[in-house]
Amino acid sequence: MKTQLLILADGRFPSGGHAHSGGLEAAVVRQRVRDLDGLRAFLVGRLHTAGLVGAAFTAAACARPDTMDELEDELDARTPSPALRLASRRQGRSLCRAAAVVWPGPHVTRAGTYRGGLHQPVALGVVAQAAGCTPAEAAWVSAYHAVSGPASAAVRLLGLDPYQVHGLLAELGAQCDDVAGQATETARGPAADLPAASSPLLDVSAEDHASWEVRLFAS
Repeated sequence: MKTQLLILADGRFPSGGHAHSGGLEAAVVRQRVRDLDGLRAFLVGRLHTAGLVGAAFTAAACARPDTMDELEDELDARTPSPALRLASRRQGRSLCRAAAVVWPGPHVTRAGTYRGGLHQPVALGVVAQAAGCTPAEAAWVSAYHAVSGPASAAVRLLGLDPYQVHGLLAELGAQCDDVAGQATETARGPAADLPAASSPLLDVSAEDHASWEVRLFAS
C-alpha cells in the first residue's frame, strides 16, 4: 500500500478531523447511542449513507479534480443542514492547508483558495490526486474516515475500551471496502448521478448540536 495512502488515512494527519465527531456527540447526549452495540449501529448507518456519498464525491474529485466546481455544487445540494455544510468546509480548508505543504500543486492551490472552502470529500479527492492515489484508493480513505472519526470520538464520549472500538473498526472493514467499491463505480458517471443517500437524523442532529453552548466536538 502506498505511503501516501497511509498518511491520508492516519488520524494524526493535520486535517482537523480530530475536532469532529461525525454527529456522534449529539447521538450520545440524546441517548441514541449508549454502548458498543449502539456505536456499531450508528457507524453502519453513517457508512452506508453519508459515507457512501462522501466516498463517491472523493473518488470523482480524485479522477477529475478540474471539475471541483460542479462537484461542490452537487454535494452542496445533498447537504441540507447549514451546520453540516459549515463543518464539512472547515475540514476541507484544514485538509487543503496541510496538503499545500505536503503535496503542493495547482489543483491543491485552487482548492485551498476556493470561495468559502471546499466540502471535505471534494477536497480529499483533490488532495488524494495530488498525492498520487487512484480514485479507488481515495474512496477507501473517505469510507474509512466516515467510521474512524466517530469511533475515535466514542472513546471520549462513552468511555469505551479503545481495544473494543478498534475491534469494531476491523469488523466493519469489509463493509468499508464494499462502500468504497460502490463509490468508485458511481464516480465514473456524471456528477449529477452521484449517490444522494440521505440520513435525515444526522442533519437534524447537526442543527441541534450547533445550538449548544458547551460541547466537546465541533460537529
